[in-house]
Amino acid sequence: MNKNIVCVGAGYIGGPTMAVIAKMNPDRKVIVVDINESRIAAWNSEDYSLPIYEPGLVDVVKEVRGKNLFFSTDIEGAVKECDIIFVGVNTPTKTFGRGAGYASDLQYWEATARSIKGYANGDKIVVEKSTLPVRTAAAMEAILNDSAEHRFAVLSNPEFLAEGTAINDLVSPDRVLIGGPQDEFGLAAIQEVVDIYASWVPREKILTTNVWSAELTKLAANAFLAQRVSSINAIAGLCEATGADVEEVARVMGADHRIGPKFLKAGPGFGGSCFKKDVLNLVYLCESFGLHTAAKYWEGVIKMNEHQQERIVSRLIKEMFNTLANKKVAVFGFAFKADTGDTRETPSGAVVRQLDEEHAKIAITDPKALPNAAKDLADLLGEESRIVLEPDPYKAAEGADAVLLMTDWKLYPSLDWQRIYDSMRKPALVFDTRNCLDREALKNIGFKVLNVGK
Repeated sequence: MNKNIVCVGAGYIGGPTMAVIAKMNPDRKVIVVDINESRIAAWNSEDYSLPIYEPGLVDVVKEVRGKNLFFSTDIEGAVKECDIIFVGVNTPTKTFGRGAGYASDLQYWEATARSIKGYANGDKIVVEKSTLPVRTAAAMEAILNDSAEHRFAVLSNPEFLAEGTAINDLVSPDRVLIGGPQDEFGLAAIQEVVDIYASWVPREKILTTNVWSAELTKLAANAFLAQRVSSINAIAGLCEATGADVEEVARVMGADHRIGPKFLKAGPGFGGSCFKKDVLNLVYLCESFGLHTAAKYWEGVIKMNEHQQERIVSRLIKEMFNTLANKKVAVFGFAFKADTGDTRETPSGAVVRQLDEEHAKIAITDPKALPNAAKDLADLLGEESRIVLEPDPYKAAEGADAVLLMTDWKLYPSLDWQRIYDSMRKPALVFDTRNCLDREALKNIGFKVLNVGK
């Protein structure tokens, strides 16, 4: 087998992961392929206008692109040239048929598997990077190995990246997980992939399992993290009702080493491409195996997350004299978290739609996410729309009755809030759903301030 690597899928998984692998393995040729010509053109753009925003990504791509990292639409040529094939295609939640709203839509993944089989010119290692339901590898293996022409080892190497810190997560991972068949061919394939990561990751952090454990671990890890977010937001509601401070509660709980401080920050709820999709996938799996009580438990995590966004809008309505009609709300932040332009399942999307239903005038501002916001809200935008997209936060706040901070970009605490207050209608309200602003300073300026969990 040769050492060349190809990744099918040039999105949030494939692009950053392969860039770091190329940087850390200068002796390997790494190719990222995709059927989306405009996306590949962006990866190859002279000014490095990459199709995704991730801190530090441009620097890595500049270092290796054209040396041992290449972006192409020639999937067939890349599959023939490389013996290790990572698959990072989109696996969204189904919107039709059985399992709609819960199960993963695997049509793109299956099409990729069939393409790999058709293009292969020898034995290959196929590595799942997309988040997939447990035992999906069996389906891929059935597609690939239904003839004796070539052998395919199907492994699972789930990503554990957090958008906004993906490059650091790749360079200094908590762990790398590689699962595969436990026969001779499968174990040899696992070692080949271990060798890729071992060029920079300490060996004790590279964990190997059977393929089913690797697939399930990805879903389970995201479900546990999502559960913590929903749990602290449930506590935040109690804090608001009783006069407790959720940040103080979280600080003391986090000091218990059995709990720890991570993912105990109250806010508008989780978003992004993974948490909701993976929890719903877990719900579907539990139902499929007759584990109905477990399914309801995990479904509750999703319901609590959606309730948190409804609760934010309800509090805003209550504090603004029970009506938002024709009042202007400046929404600060549309990305699901800071340091990314990703708006998939962003809490801001649900909140903006609820504000629009209340006939509020909405000005959305965000440093990176406005292009995606325009796509997500296309059905609400137009000549009669009450929504405007404004890159300048000061302009977004002009004449507003309220500022609703939804994403904790570092830019926002450093803004001139006196200037913002002076430009707004009075009484002026700030609802800081991320608890990242100086509450007392805002009050001293004259703002009425709302926080989550306070």
